[in-house]
Amino acid sequence: MNQPRPTKSHVARSRAIQQQTGATFHVATRVLPDRARHPTYVLYAFFRIADEVVDDPGDATPAEQRDRLETIRATAKGERDTDDPVLLATNRLREEYGMDDAEIDVFIDSMLTDVETNRYETYEDLEAYLRGSSVAVAEMLIDVMAPELPAAARPHAKALAEAFQLTNFIRDVSEDIDRYDRIYLPIATFEQYGASEREVREKVFTPGVAAAVLHELERAEERYRTGVEGIPYLPEDVQFGVLLSAVLYAEHHRLIRRHGYDVLSNHPELSWRDRLRAVARTALHWQITKDPIVTFERASAIPKEGKPAGSSSTTSGPLGPVSKSVADTLLRWSP
Repeated sequence: MNQPRPTKSHVARSRAIQQQTGATFHVATRVLPDRARHPTYVLYAFFRIADEVVDDPGDATPAEQRDRLETIRATAKGERDTDDPVLLATNRLREEYGMDDAEIDVFIDSMLTDVETNRYETYEDLEAYLRGSSVAVAEMLIDVMAPELPAAARPHAKALAEAFQLTNFIRDVSEDIDRYDRIYLPIATFEQYGASEREVREKVFTPGVAAAVLHELERAEERYRTGVEGIPYLPEDVQFGVLLSAVLYAEHHRLIRRHGYDVLSNHPELSWRDRLRAVARTALHWQITKDPIVTFERASAIPKEGKPAGSSSTTSGPLGPVSKSVADTLLRWSP
């Protein structure tokens, strides 16, 4: 295929998509070095384009959604020409970094699952979906951020990817029901605590629903801890960006706990002040320790293993010169 090389405008289009649809991840992406930041814009935009086929189909039938996803698959793998700036740039990244076509396949397959599937009976069922919707994403990002990542580090990358996605599923329970008629959290978890699928779909908040949400929240938090343990394997120039993304995503857990695990009548949404505080805390502890594991323990909303929620060791007080600089930068990014 004799496709044109991607230009700065192609990357700019990808950046705009990320900025519009993923404010939290955009903040973390901004602190990555150029070599990783620009490919991350492109890959994020690619993931969003595919995701929107099933999340915002308009009048498209299931068959039309499947056809569109297959077109995206073929184009991203260089099997079809395109003038779409994001898909063009994605294909060039695939060639430049030697990405495995199998990861594109498993990602698109997970999007195809969303065309027909609106519930997951067990966590094992959901985990199979996560392999495509989040772990494949991590594998492609690894190709551009840390192509020499040792095999021992990949289970940690898998865990962190799953953690991000689980946080999204917990945060978006109400929205997923209203917009897509989907429940991603395992039905078996709700039933384990005496709640029912009907209660969830009708948004009847009960102690059983709260207990089920806490169960999945703690599952995600275990994945965050495992994932962060792998950050020292990454090149030094991307460690802070990946760490910051973990702290920012985990910040939703603070809001979920604040609302008593009621994600049926509340949609936990980070404000720019929330993001600012998380960036400042992370930058402060990173400046002091240069240790991603210790920084995550001190800066994130996730309690240290063995400690109850609310007993975080996060410090308060002046932000310090480096943190204030990051905070000032973030304020310039805010809308």
